[in-house]
Amino acid sequence: MDPAATPLLAIFGPTAVGKTALAVAVADRLRARGERPVAVSADALALYRGIEIVTGAPTAGEQARLEHRLVSVLDVSESCSAGRYAQLAHAEIDGLLAEGATPIVVGGTGLYLRAAVADLDLRPPPDPEHRARWTARLHADGPEALHRALADRDADAAARIDPRDAQRLVRAHELLDAGAALPAGEDRDELWTTATRHPTRMVALTRDRQELYDRIDARVDAMVAAGAEAQVRAAEAAGASETARVAVGFRELLDGDVEAMKTRTRRLAKRQLTWLRRLEGVEHLDLTGTTVEAVAALLVPSAPDAP
Repeated sequence: MDPAATPLLAIFGPTAVGKTALAVAVADRLRARGERPVAVSADALALYRGIEIVTGAPTAGEQARLEHRLVSVLDVSESCSAGRYAQLAHAEIDGLLAEGATPIVVGGTGLYLRAAVADLDLRPPPDPEHRARWTARLHADGPEALHRALADRDADAAARIDPRDAQRLVRAHELLDAGAALPAGEDRDELWTTATRHPTRMVALTRDRQELYDRIDARVDAMVAAGAEAQVRAAEAAGASETARVAVGFRELLDGDVEAMKTRTRRLAKRQLTWLRRLEGVEHLDLTGTTVEAVAALLVPSAPDAP
């Protein structure tokens, strides 16, 4: 796809791969060409105020270099669905395009990225009684008990869901109660589409797996040093919603288990890398052994009359 004819850029990839740093570098080059870049976050957890450290939300310095929308816009006690996020993201993107700006969608992988750039085929909304029943059981027995119950109802679905992923476990039981098909997970087509709402240049970032794991470990250590555990405990005391609590590291830091946080994050990144490498219709860029500035130069070449 011709970048000059593409009003929307999406940069996505596994956790800690370098998405925000690349977006900032790309924005510098776009501004040099006279454009107005604005990032739109496609991260389900970056929406929340109060847990910015553990979610890896853009720092104040990064936001000073590139304006970010849909970051820290919800109270940590609020719940958010992909459908609600899609409405927010579409409004931001459409508004920016109408203003002549260049939106850069920056996020992880899967549902929220698709929600930002495409139209979702949403499953039925949760029945309040079903949600209340499974949420109460979650609080009483813990997510592992819900996972065992799900395995009894749908073994294939249980095999695709982390036993500690409370939000997805509750939603899986709700869908089964409603007689609806369960989402197949990040490795299946329903979390991806090439039919976007606007012409979009899709850029998937990867790294050598061991290099990515080393970055994850260093990032978790930096989060802990920056006060992530205190932030999570404050969010818990403030009544963090189930959708906020699914942030990788939330439960682990409440338990004081930093190594478990690293392990869970590495497992997530492994799944994300596997999914990304099977995608078609995207540009796959490997950041191993290079810099974000070099990759940004590939994505946004200098204008012909630039020195």
